[in-house]
Amino acid sequence: MAVSPQALPLSGVMVVSLEQAVAAPFATRQLADLGARVIKVERPGGGDFARRYDTTVHGESSYFVWLNRSKESLTLDLKSERGRQVLEQLLAQADVFVQNLAPGATARLGFGTDSLAERFPSLIPCSVSGYGTTGPWADRKAYDLLVQCQTGLVSLTGSPDEPARVGISIADIAAGMYAYSGILTALLTRATTGTVRAVEVSLFEALAEWMSQPAYYARFSGTQPQRVGTQHATIAPYGAFTCADGKDVLLSVQNEREWAALCERFLDAPGLADDPRFATGAARVAHREELNAIVAERFAESDSAEVMKVLDETGIANAGVNDIEDFLAHPVLAGRERWRDVRIPSGAMVPALLPPADLTGSTPRMDAVPAAGEHTERILTELGYSRDDIATLRADHLV
Repeated sequence: MAVSPQALPLSGVMVVSLEQAVAAPFATRQLADLGARVIKVERPGGGDFARRYDTTVHGESSYFVWLNRSKESLTLDLKSERGRQVLEQLLAQADVFVQNLAPGATARLGFGTDSLAERFPSLIPCSVSGYGTTGPWADRKAYDLLVQCQTGLVSLTGSPDEPARVGISIADIAAGMYAYSGILTALLTRATTGTVRAVEVSLFEALAEWMSQPAYYARFSGTQPQRVGTQHATIAPYGAFTCADGKDVLLSVQNEREWAALCERFLDAPGLADDPRFATGAARVAHREELNAIVAERFAESDSAEVMKVLDETGIANAGVNDIEDFLAHPVLAGRERWRDVRIPSGAMVPALLPPADLTGSTPRMDAVPAAGEHTERILTELGYSRDDIATLRADHLV
């Protein structure tokens, strides 16, 4: 159900975004969730290329449906003087300008950060790049998996025999989250001090932050954590084991109290708790193969429901290893009423998850995903363009 933006925390905040793909759209969608007016500027004749990543959601891209609800779509040819003039008019009214175009593209169009600060001193610019707007790799293109490789994440992920990418666009998501929090911080700073600060986030540095723990481990141990599949590289027992019914269940032992309880009540081997091979966390990791063999044998004796029941009773954290179908039917999402219907350009209604941060007394906006250029005429009319002006712009393929 659509929510009045007047009831939302960012009501009255206007965001203009030259965005594509994942990182910047994820940041601006979260601003839209909170009530900001987000005007997404797209190319005439097709718009954001993420619209064509796939066609699985009633003909729409799964990425685009996820990232672009509650936005307005304006098509503009920014290579034309008239297209840039429209953008200039929008930015004069905007609070935030977000862009993640190719390196240097916005500066070449005349909308670089320094230029914007001179013309629009109250505007908060946010740039999302691959490796930063300065430095030796500033001009280098970056996509999610490339950044996963560059930060070393791929070397940590997968089985001992083969590395693997993380199954979601984790570098893009990390950058989008930091852009979102950076923009919120800049809005707060402007509101409380009057100072306008530009925001810059790179995919590489966002994911580099998330790599800090294995980086510390490798720097000070002399070796990096090994790839161990669903096992934890530095904690044991912590991983998935196969039950008698063929379903995998993951358990996690975090401390010596839990380890003793696991030995006594689940493994039925209380003496293992003090076995020198397993008595400490470091010892259990050093003797992981022996320990895993003992745990795996116990798992194989019972079906998954019984294993999880006993682990719950023992106070050991555990989870079935779900597939996506299991996730979609998860009782927590249903029991907490986290699904809402959102309209997509085809007219179909599709379920979408509420944003994870609940704010007391505020219901997030869950409006439609726009068609490319759906709001062009309305936005241009607001800017003072007549019907004849708009018709001319359309005839010249500038919108």
